[in-house]
Amino acid sequence: MQSGRISVDADRYRRGIQLFNREEFFEAHEVWEDVWREAEGREKKFLQGLIQVAVAFHHHSTGNLVGARSLLGRARKNLAGYPEGFLGIRVAGLLESLAKWQAVLASGGSKPAFPQLDLTE
Repeated sequence: MQSGRISVDADRYRRGIQLFNREEFFEAHEVWEDVWREAEGREKKFLQGLIQVAVAFHHHSTGNLVGARSLLGRARKNLAGYPEGFLGIRVAGLLESLAKWQAVLASGGSKPAFPQLDLTE
């Protein structure tokens, strides 16, 4: 499998990305869960990480900062080690953004922009 090649349901996967980028985090997680159920191996774990990111930001939007911090930590662990462009995602930029969010949630400070999932394709 090439790192950028999408072998999961590409339409639903991209729909989840569109929803995420519009900050519709709960909806993005719902769409990705359907894709995740059908995925296997490394793709399944990567999708789990994306779902955790979406749920973390949903928690943030409802004021559940403890849940947001916890899920961001788990998401970073699940996404770490994937090559740049895996399933078309700029992984390094996403991980960098998540690290900034974790730092702000842990110690306060100005909220960074929500990450955008820019496809490498």
